[in-house]
Amino acid sequence: MTHTYSISGMTCDHCVAKVQKALEAVQGIQSVQVSLDPPQAVVTMHHHVTVEGLNAAVASVGDYALATVKGAVSGTKDHLAELTEHGHEAAISDENHQGMDHSKMDHATTDHSKMDHSGHGNHGDHHRMMIEDFKRRFWVSLILMLPVLILAPMIQNFLGISWTFAGDRYLQFVLSSIIYFYGGWPFLKGLKEELGKRAPGMMTLIAIAISAAYIYSSAVVFGLEGKTFFWELASLIVVMLLGHWIEMRSVLGASKALEALAALMPNDATRIDENGQANKVSISELRTGDLILIKPGEKVPADGVIKEGSSSLNESMLTGESVPVSKSEGVEVIGGSINGSGAIKVQVKGVGEDSYLAKVVKLVQDAQGQKSKTQHLADRAAKWLTVIALVAGFGTFAVWMFMGKELAFALERMVTVMVICCPHALGLAIPLVAAISTSVSAKHGLLIRNRTAFENSRKITTIVFDKTGTLTKGSHEVTRVVPLAEGWDEAKILRYATAVESSSEHHISKGLQRRAKADGLEIPTSKDFKYEAGVGVSGTVESKAVRAGGYLMLEAAGITAPDDSDDGVETKIFLVIDDRLVGFVTFADQIRESSAGAIDTLQKNGIKCLLLTGDNERVAASVAKELGMDDYLAEVLPDQKQDKIKELQAAGEFVAMTGDGVNDAPALARADVGIAIGSGTDVAAETADIVLVDSDPKDIANLILFGKATYRKMIQNLWWATGYNAVALPLATGFVPGLVISPAFGAALMSISTVICAVNAQLLKRELK
Repeated sequence: MTHTYSISGMTCDHCVAKVQKALEAVQGIQSVQVSLDPPQAVVTMHHHVTVEGLNAAVASVGDYALATVKGAVSGTKDHLAELTEHGHEAAISDENHQGMDHSKMDHATTDHSKMDHSGHGNHGDHHRMMIEDFKRRFWVSLILMLPVLILAPMIQNFLGISWTFAGDRYLQFVLSSIIYFYGGWPFLKGLKEELGKRAPGMMTLIAIAISAAYIYSSAVVFGLEGKTFFWELASLIVVMLLGHWIEMRSVLGASKALEALAALMPNDATRIDENGQANKVSISELRTGDLILIKPGEKVPADGVIKEGSSSLNESMLTGESVPVSKSEGVEVIGGSINGSGAIKVQVKGVGEDSYLAKVVKLVQDAQGQKSKTQHLADRAAKWLTVIALVAGFGTFAVWMFMGKELAFALERMVTVMVICCPHALGLAIPLVAAISTSVSAKHGLLIRNRTAFENSRKITTIVFDKTGTLTKGSHEVTRVVPLAEGWDEAKILRYATAVESSSEHHISKGLQRRAKADGLEIPTSKDFKYEAGVGVSGTVESKAVRAGGYLMLEAAGITAPDDSDDGVETKIFLVIDDRLVGFVTFADQIRESSAGAIDTLQKNGIKCLLLTGDNERVAASVAKELGMDDYLAEVLPDQKQDKIKELQAAGEFVAMTGDGVNDAPALARADVGIAIGSGTDVAAETADIVLVDSDPKDIANLILFGKATYRKMIQNLWWATGYNAVALPLATGFVPGLVISPAFGAALMSISTVICAVNAQLLKRELK
């Protein structure tokens, strides 16, 4: 048996390893897979193990707690662990968590699922607590820093004043000690955690720098000959706290779009019982098949299909469509959208983790948890920068001491180098851009499943469009019904064609059903249904062998296609009864209003646009010409589409494929970037890298341009983070004559670099129109 549990308290990969090891040691556990984003454990058991037993195991290795995943959207808010540098959690003491001392709790007898984990169970709330903690530490340290600055000899000389009194050094020592231990606590605790994991990073560098300055200055106060660094120490800690505070606020902003999605669902719904009575119930009580009433102005509480009534629904927060969408009987509605002026009755289709909203949040979390090649590059660079900082810092100290400089000067240079080289900006450069791009695109109905493919959209040279439902509306309204055999009239042809197509999900089947319903025809039952991709369908209707399909079906059956003087750019389906051609039905499909604009935008950005369709040559040529496409491929069977993609790739093209994710699945998987369009509430298009909720071609253009903008922001941040270090490091060493910077100025530069990366990432929100 396999169970999924959410985990609170994990903040890094080290936590993941500890929790996994603890769970694997529990008797009865067969296998465990623990992830940080989302923070959960998928546990396979030989025999059932209680949640209490699992919690006792994880509590023994840290402040962790498991709870059964119930599939509610409320538990799926954006988790920011990857964006929060190691050591930030050090700012949160045990007392911050609702006053609970986890080390003294009896986890074995505590039901964590019923506990108030508001202090740590949700990473978003935990992150807000950390922001408040850094803010508090910053203001306290800033106030204490002012007298330290005034009493510093260097500052007094700069201001042309002389304020000294007996014991002023001891006052500086006391104030600086408070700043060091209180303001510097997050960095000191981070040092311990990073060294414990044998992964020195930003916290290690800052902690070594402030500790060296504090210990040396304290020794000078109590007798060692030299000068103190108290004002540099205080200003360094204050600047670092300010930088972290601002940066963490920017990081939190990356989660707001996703949190807004999670907050869309109402708390209750009006369910209609078997007696037709309306009752208010919690949305957790809704089940598939329930009938619910949605009054004007109310939020839709679950995915479903309208059974009675019509209205306009606002889906802007779900799909990015700003104009309310008119919907009537038989049309799907999405949970979280807002009903307009009409009252509608809806049959529930998706609840809990099967709902559109839950799937979207899960997709976004999975995408944010992925690391693209660009991000792996940044991670490696950050690790090397830490090594360089440590080597350069101690090396600078050694060189200046060897050259006969005083200890104070050498120590000051070492501290400045370590602060300058903190890989903070580099560690933030990619993850924050990734989080913002994923959550913002989800808000506009663009769902990223594969981050690397999304970033690779900048490389696209050719985009292949499926015609039906992508560039055209896929409406396939019946235009002509033409009998070809004696005893067959239009009504009879429609009855048999609709019957044999009734088990198909194709647009043609839906078009036939609409026409048959409009004509008031009674449709017979079809049996033995078979579907041959790109050819047609077959079955048994009223004891007759019935086949319906295009020219390829006639060719396979050895039947000559009839002459048709009215043949235009229509889709034509032939009806064959007991191996005899009895007639055909033609369909017209309208081109979407936004198709031409999308094609034009892509071509202006240097991307060739090709049409790939199973339709006949005449239809394909007409659509391609009307939209100004570069080329078209007609009468291509679904299993041949991936071969066409291969041919383009072999010719050196970087290919994107757009399709419906069903017939086009092999081609979507084969393409360098697969885009499933028009998924509606079905966002689990497994073969696609990117899923578009609406069937709007302009979303494809927006997506590709947004992918380019995202990659551009990542590169900008990487250049800024690394370029800043390349310029500032030589100045920090003091080896450049006449250009020497202080530790405090170095800290300011480092913090400014980090904040610039954070602000630049936030500007990405403007790129998606």
